[in-house]
Amino acid sequence: MRTKVYLRSLLPRDRLKRLMMSMLALSVLFCAGMAGGYLYSLLNDPAHPPVGVSVASADVSSGPSNPYTGNPIVPLVKSSAPSVVNIDTEKLVKQSFSPFPDELMDDPFFNHFFGEHFKQFTRVVPMKGKGSGFIVTKDGYILTNNHVVEGADRITVTMLDGRQLPAKLVGRDPTFDLAVIKVDLKDAAALKLGDSDTVEVGEWVVAIGNPFGLENSVTVGVISAKNRTIQAENMNFQGFLQTDAAINPGNSGGPLINLRGEVVGINTAIVPYAQGIGFAVPINMAKQVLDDLIKHGEVRRGWLGVMAQPNGPAFAKAYKVPTSEGAIVADVKPGSPADAAGLRRGDVIVSIDGKKVLNDKSLTFLVRSFSAGTKVKIEFYRRDKKMSADVVLGDTSSGRSWIPKLLPSGKKSAAVNVMGAEIRDLDSDLRSNFGVPADIQGVIVLNVNPKSRAAYLGLSKGDVIMEFNGVKVNSPSDVEMAAKGDPKSVAVLVWRRGSTIFLSLS
Repeated sequence: MRTKVYLRSLLPRDRLKRLMMSMLALSVLFCAGMAGGYLYSLLNDPAHPPVGVSVASADVSSGPSNPYTGNPIVPLVKSSAPSVVNIDTEKLVKQSFSPFPDELMDDPFFNHFFGEHFKQFTRVVPMKGKGSGFIVTKDGYILTNNHVVEGADRITVTMLDGRQLPAKLVGRDPTFDLAVIKVDLKDAAALKLGDSDTVEVGEWVVAIGNPFGLENSVTVGVISAKNRTIQAENMNFQGFLQTDAAINPGNSGGPLINLRGEVVGINTAIVPYAQGIGFAVPINMAKQVLDDLIKHGEVRRGWLGVMAQPNGPAFAKAYKVPTSEGAIVADVKPGSPADAAGLRRGDVIVSIDGKKVLNDKSLTFLVRSFSAGTKVKIEFYRRDKKMSADVVLGDTSSGRSWIPKLLPSGKKSAAVNVMGAEIRDLDSDLRSNFGVPADIQGVIVLNVNPKSRAAYLGLSKGDVIMEFNGVKVNSPSDVEMAAKGDPKSVAVLVWRRGSTIFLSLS
């Protein structure tokens, strides 16, 4: 009673009422918060799903594919790293050297009497290299890059656990920069090969390798582009995957792995003056050659038997082809697969087995991506008509050159001038002098003004003009008529040194 009186004596009745209401409100909020937290924990506990929600629909077994359940890279690396190896190579090379100090070799008196003689000294020294690779079969076959092991006299493989094993070269494929080596292993952990055709730009990938000799390094990035073409050491590589996962010297030959733990590429090249631009050979290319390398030590490449050129607007307009892409068949080797399938000079190949042909290099790459004996469907334009043919590819070893030597020029006679080129009828003397076969019909070029349109077109002395803007020519007057009005787009079929090519100019 005293307490009650005391409180009332300190606080007026209205203020006391407000204080008690505030305390009651705080108590309610506290209880509501506790209840909400309890319900939240129930909803997010896989072991105690709420009523009406099944465990299957919650899908708590998605594992690393769900970025919110943990780092997906850690388990991937743990399972894949034992299959990635370090490759050390040693090549013996000859090197010039001097048995005397440089100061003595620079002395004019010594050089006068002995310098040239001692410059002939050579010695054999080992040149070492490093790269990466990964196991593809349980019995120890390892896939890597051709440039990693090319010319090596000794190859040593170092496993993740530190074991060093001698390796032998099984086979190489310079076209795709691939090689297979073999070590003596039983029941080895082999990486699973994926499907690089289904890889999407933006997809996460992991590169594992030995950059700069730093063994078993891991870098992460995405596929930043597909179907890249790169030029390296006078070779043209097409269809590469581009990634921003760091690839450095020593990474070559290592795997590029998707988040499912499947190899989608073989790390191969970098742009040295850029960051985040690396290239990998799609694994589907490697699948095509892997069995051949293991069984035969070489790849039996497909061969079509045509000389090809890139299509372009000038040719497409002159020959009424509805596309400026594709590869022009400039010549067909007699008896070749292309000849047997009915391909002709002037056809424009636009696809092989559904894969688009962009130009002559694309055609060569696609044909070589098939093994000899493979039956492929070729789609092409013959002028404005789209056609197709089934072709059984031959072997590249059958593709012998059919280009004869150009004989020296002979007599000149009266000629006409077309676009700055002197041309005349192709008689028996000129055929003999220039080595033109009897079945080649047209007019011959005797001279070309270096500042004329004919020179810009690419005509040269000895060329036989067979067609001009799609019209066959048998006399100089035919060429004059076809070139009348100085057309803006010119496409000419010429015979040159044993083969036919198309020249075009816009």
